[in-house]
Amino acid sequence: MNQADTAWMLVSTALVLLMTPALAFFYGGLVRSKNALNTMMMSFVALGFVGVGWAIAGYSLAFAPGTALLGDLSRVGLRGVGLEPNGTIPHLLFMCYQGTFCIITAALISGAIVERMRFPAYLAFISLWALVVYAPIAHWVWGGGWLSKMGALDFAGGTVVHVNAGAAALVAALVIGKRQDYPSSSLLPHNVPFTLLGAGLLWFGWFGFNAGSALSANGISALAFTTTMLAPAGTLVAWTFLDIARSGKPTAVGSATAIVVGLVAVTPAAGFVGPMSAIALGAIAAVPSYFALVLRARSSLDDSLDVVAAHGVGGTVGALLTGVFANKALNGLADGALFGNPWQLVVQLTAIAATMAYSGVMSFVLLKAIGAVAALRAPAADESVGLDVSQHGEEAYVHAEGAAALSAVEADAAPILSPRPILEPLQGKS
Repeated sequence: MNQADTAWMLVSTALVLLMTPALAFFYGGLVRSKNALNTMMMSFVALGFVGVGWAIAGYSLAFAPGTALLGDLSRVGLRGVGLEPNGTIPHLLFMCYQGTFCIITAALISGAIVERMRFPAYLAFISLWALVVYAPIAHWVWGGGWLSKMGALDFAGGTVVHVNAGAAALVAALVIGKRQDYPSSSLLPHNVPFTLLGAGLLWFGWFGFNAGSALSANGISALAFTTTMLAPAGTLVAWTFLDIARSGKPTAVGSATAIVVGLVAVTPAAGFVGPMSAIALGAIAAVPSYFALVLRARSSLDDSLDVVAAHGVGGTVGALLTGVFANKALNGLADGALFGNPWQLVVQLTAIAATMAYSGVMSFVLLKAIGAVAALRAPAADESVGLDVSQHGEEAYVHAEGAAALSAVEADAAPILSPRPILEPLQGKS
């Protein structure tokens, strides 16, 4: 056991856990005000439901010995997981750190289906998805499964987290269908400062996500910290030039999105590439994600908050570029194509394809199974009122349009909106 490693991993675990509330702000600012709380709740609730599922069975399925495809049940209920060393840190701390990854990966999917999915159905989906989809893929890459034996490089979750979430998000958006107002100019972000705040907090937490994945306070964690700082910087510069070239104006939402894309892209490469390679990787990753976002906006696919463009495309590009820029002189494991090992690209492509296929198929199966016993989608009237009121009985803002719509549709909800009779006379005098 190493005290410095343990201290660093305690901090890293807290940093990664902070990323899920940060994601709530990032997503919450991008939706209409009548759906702000529902969207933020879709992230916050993962802290509970996915966190409990991880402790009961998810950790065992992902990190118990098992087979090349799945861990066994020897650690169900955290049996045998105590304060004994796992590497140089306590086993319980390793379990908690990995659990924070599972939580945010499930929450990422929500960005594709906000403003129309019933909350109970969403709870069922992410709870099952964490066990049936996330845990096996984590075992393949990090738990001694077949992709780790093949030599796939994924330092902090390019395939396990981002390609995985992107594939599930695409399937969920297709199965649940588009919002009744889509496409419409009325579907605008209601609070861009929330989104910028979320992006900043995500960047802060991502230092624990990537540098913590070294599982030690050593040179590799310092390398991952450095690349986590530089790659999003490269993406932000490239994205700003793309925005100016295309529309003449760099946007705040675009800047927030660029930061996330850069963080996603460097995640699989963080401890494998040098600082200048990280800048190049970040800048290159901006291009496909930027145009994927532009193309999505012109299509009938209602991936509401562009999970596929940011995480699916960004994660795929990052995983492939890891196979280009990886440098054995830094990481001691493998070189990429740029350093004489083009085969690494084939390995990376295999990991990406397997993750996309498994996540896509199993997400479809889960959604159809849940849909067979309960409605996945909120009724049209609830969607018009807004899911804050219809799914949670509360609102983010007392002046939101959801209250006005509700008063016309559901008179018995008036007690929930008690501030309105007090505010209306004041508004009339202004």
